[in-house]
Amino acid sequence: MRKHILYALAALALVATACTESIDTSSRYVFKEETISSYLEKHEQYSEYVRLLGEVMVSKISETNVQQLLSARGHYTIFAPTNAAIQEYLDSLVKQGLITEPSWDAFPSQRKRDSIAQVIVYNSIIDSGDDYNEYQINTFPISTSTSRSVEIPLPNMNDRKLVVQYTDVPDSILINDCEIDKLNRDILCINGVIHAMHSVISPSNNTLDYLLKKYIENENSGFVVSSKLVYACGLFDKLALNRDEAYEDLFQKGSKIPKKNVDHEGNSEQVFYTPEHRYYGYTFFAETDDFWSQAIGKEPKDITVEDVMDYLDSQGVYPELKRDDNYESEDNLLYQFITYHLLPERLSANTLVYHYNEKGFDLNRKAPSVAVMEFYTTMGKRRLLKIYESKQSNGVYLNRFPNLDNDRRGTYEELSCDPDKEGIAIGEPNLEGENNIRNGIIYPIDKLLYYSDDTRNNLQKQRIRWSVPSMWPEFMNNDIRCSEITDEKHKCVYIPTDEEYKYLEDVDISADTRFNYWTGRGNGWQNMQGDEMSIRGLLECTMKLPPVPRRGTYELRFAIQCGGNMRGMVQFYWGTNKNKLAAMGIPLDLRQSADNQLHTQNGNVPSDIGYERDTDDDEYNIEVDKRLRNNGFMKGCNQYCAGGPGTSTMMRASDICIRRIIIRETMDPDDTYYIKFKTVLDDDTRFFYMDYLEYCAKDVYDNPEKPEDIW
Repeated sequence: MRKHILYALAALALVATACTESIDTSSRYVFKEETISSYLEKHEQYSEYVRLLGEVMVSKISETNVQQLLSARGHYTIFAPTNAAIQEYLDSLVKQGLITEPSWDAFPSQRKRDSIAQVIVYNSIIDSGDDYNEYQINTFPISTSTSRSVEIPLPNMNDRKLVVQYTDVPDSILINDCEIDKLNRDILCINGVIHAMHSVISPSNNTLDYLLKKYIENENSGFVVSSKLVYACGLFDKLALNRDEAYEDLFQKGSKIPKKNVDHEGNSEQVFYTPEHRYYGYTFFAETDDFWSQAIGKEPKDITVEDVMDYLDSQGVYPELKRDDNYESEDNLLYQFITYHLLPERLSANTLVYHYNEKGFDLNRKAPSVAVMEFYTTMGKRRLLKIYESKQSNGVYLNRFPNLDNDRRGTYEELSCDPDKEGIAIGEPNLEGENNIRNGIIYPIDKLLYYSDDTRNNLQKQRIRWSVPSMWPEFMNNDIRCSEITDEKHKCVYIPTDEEYKYLEDVDISADTRFNYWTGRGNGWQNMQGDEMSIRGLLECTMKLPPVPRRGTYELRFAIQCGGNMRGMVQFYWGTNKNKLAAMGIPLDLRQSADNQLHTQNGNVPSDIGYERDTDDDEYNIEVDKRLRNNGFMKGCNQYCAGGPGTSTMMRASDICIRRIIIRETMDPDDTYYIKFKTVLDDDTRFFYMDYLEYCAKDVYDNPEKPEDIW
């Protein structure tokens, strides 16, 4: 429905350009001689907004006000509140007790008044810079899932991503639950576009702990019980974290943390930019009060923590854990229950599952195609949470294990799903008003979520594949992973070394390592989801791995895309003591392609890994796969394209996409494992490439009845 509405609006905007100018229909005109600032000044309904634009400075250190900014060249998207909208906002501040009357003279201090003015102005403006156009209605993003909400990739001046919300009401689109005027929209000026707003956009600056406290106080919030459980487990202090202020201070001063890293590739230079911030974030999948009320038989306000403990006990949840009232202990039933609902990264509706270059995905239509899944490590005791979506699932699910058409000539779409494996549907988050917080997002679920034996067994029975950046919450919380913003600052990212600042909590980066990341958007690289790590220098870095679901023998596989002769060679180390990791096998040469060639600066050297392209004879293809495995290699996966979205060749058919089996070891879910990569070449211009990793249990890769699929 939302897509049809959007396309209809686009068509309507084209038709309406023939209207005569008036205050109600001027949105259909291009004001070739008007800047945003001059247009707003000429229309009385924006006079209060214009006054605030003149008062608010562009930044703390700038002498330019925002009105002057909007008089200059650029690409600005303005969600301009009318005078009535600003007055309504002041009325809301009276109801909150912040001021005594709805007047700018009623603020208790100039500082508070300036703060509120800045809230109104900063949240209403997106500066697209020189690399992007402004956002007209027909260029608003569309979600890849069934969600009605999707974030605009570029943040506003308040460094918040605004949410586009589509409704079933014709011609109605909301921005952070504030409706865009149906007529005064897409007002094109020479430096951007204006959308008239009936309400002030003011996402909350509060954090997840504050919101959960409010939910406990509000008996009709819908999450009273789940909020009580988080509080009982002592997690509020953790959920109050929003931004690493130590990093913020050092980055702004620029003395210790470099703003960028310049790498040389032959005669050219490649600049990688350091993230400006280090934000924290959280995702909470929470059972609703309706669920708890039906399960326990009480009103939500009357349900106690002890009631929930009794219910969990009756359902056989974590029978090996303690049932005492020390809820903050990791050995406690309630603690392990609620922390499995929490991820240490904020995942918006359009990033619950990443869609880009999987088989059949159309970047323009953005409709799910083949089965796609993400695997994240939860808070508390480290456990895997699977997030899944496909064309047939009709939404995003937790821990769904469907029957896939995964034969060699299959489609990798869902054939069916057994009732006990359908998982838990993720509901639509409430992003209205104070629910739209800075550091978190809450998704309603209507089934009991826990790390059951069935879940762990099902996880072990499938191959677990994850994009390397998904291991690091900092990549999600700071809009690094697969960023849709394609200017150089967002496409090419440099992560500081530990000596400069420990940016990634789960990675140790030596002083001689240059830890770079490419989003790869638009480059057509043969990578899962398009992105890749490009770690350079005399590198040495150690990474914490996700947990395995059950004790058993697993293969850990490393995906290689050997597309250039500047790739390097590293020794792998693995184990549980990150300071004493054992070397595993021979060094991994990233210059080695699948088609029996080793690309070096001195030419090509034959290799003997046993690769041959697929033929029409699947029995012969199976024999080739066995030969590769005997040499520690596998062909690339068949789930992703060997290139950008819509590419017809799959990774399996590409001679530069292969997988290296780097270890085959017994692993335990209660242990934490690390891998270390260390260069074996005395050449700091070489770089270490990373795309995706895989766990595969012996019951999958060595199953005599049902061999591992090619997907």
